[in-house]
Amino acid sequence: MPFFFQALCSKVLGGAIIPDSSVCTELVRRVRNQPPQRLTDYRDSRVPGFVLRARPSGVHSWRVQLPNRQWLTLGRVDEVSLADARDEAQQRRAKAALGLEISARRSKSEITLAQFLNEQYEPWMKATRRGHSTQVDRIRWALKEFLDDQLAEITTGRVERWRASRTSQRHSSARKNRSVSPVTVNQDLRALRAALSRAVEWGVLTVNPIGKMKHATVDENAAIRHLSPDEERRLRKALPDRDDARRAGRVSANAWRRDRGHEPWPEYGTYSDYVTPLVLVALNTGLRRGELLQLQWRDVDLVRRIVTVRGEGAKTGQTRHVPLNSEVASVFKTWKSTEVEPGWFVFSGSTTTTPLTEARKAWRGVLKTARIASFRFHDLRHTFASKLVMAGVDLNTVRELLGHRKISMTLRYAHLAPEHKADAVERLVAAN
Repeated sequence: MPFFFQALCSKVLGGAIIPDSSVCTELVRRVRNQPPQRLTDYRDSRVPGFVLRARPSGVHSWRVQLPNRQWLTLGRVDEVSLADARDEAQQRRAKAALGLEISARRSKSEITLAQFLNEQYEPWMKATRRGHSTQVDRIRWALKEFLDDQLAEITTGRVERWRASRTSQRHSSARKNRSVSPVTVNQDLRALRAALSRAVEWGVLTVNPIGKMKHATVDENAAIRHLSPDEERRLRKALPDRDDARRAGRVSANAWRRDRGHEPWPEYGTYSDYVTPLVLVALNTGLRRGELLQLQWRDVDLVRRIVTVRGEGAKTGQTRHVPLNSEVASVFKTWKSTEVEPGWFVFSGSTTTTPLTEARKAWRGVLKTARIASFRFHDLRHTFASKLVMAGVDLNTVRELLGHRKISMTLRYAHLAPEHKADAVERLVAAN
């Protein structure tokens, strides 16, 4: 229920008679220290229509109702003083009463997260950033409880509560009820922080409310999932077996069609589709899934045996060149037809000029046949790096091949070469 500033403050101050401005200043201080449990408007006793809107989130604002009954937000309490807000309210009401043009536009601080994403952030991401849909969709899904909130209402405290709730959430039964990992929550938080930082840069927010919020601690030395030698053998057998089965099915289908006078479908070649070459290229180059799907034939040099990952298609935005070993060079030669154009995608979708976007169903089928559990497509990249380290390749070379900006990312694989640490401690014996 709305209260007059003076009446409420008299109650707060025990009925003491204090000049009006001091009384209202005390009310503002009390409201800021102890936000109400629900949205509350505190009306001024001096300027009609002028209110302090207090929110449970602790984000309070000055508002004024114009003679035409429109409401106008004048600014946040922590940004605009009481005296300035009251003067502005009087001027706005006076101009409106005289029929002068007055803007009742939405205050920047009243823009909701959903509006900011739809109207400003996503269009900018589409025009300037690769992977825009992933980041924006991540915010919309993981942080959906904030979408209808004004940007100014998103506070560190609220995000901390969201994080605590998120880490205790469980996936659906189809995902085996696994809790959300700290790594995933950190990625969600980075996406939101980046969006709010852009809002500050564009003048929509004064300060990023979660700019100094720390990420959850993650074990950087946790075991990395990679294929064991036996698992890799099973995977390598499952791939050609799948192609053989698909070829046999195509032969049988064409026999059926010929018997009935139908035009036969094209016969399959060595690879029945993209699955085998995609997996083998990933195993032998360590390219990320997104980098593989953005690869065009102009990027594959079979003479020099180098594949170029262009900056616009790389996660880091940096171009790098990855050499091709004999196996992957042979895969590219087999997979490449004589009629390809440089701008065609190596792993194309519905047309040769559009990239493949979905490979999960086929990939899950291969894993099931190979009897490999708890393994993601991205783990092929881990397998590539792990095999290099176990073969004695130095970490900096592995870093360059993977396209890591910092060696700290590559150090996750250092434990796979324990002989280096063993040699180091053995020197203590030699010294005695």
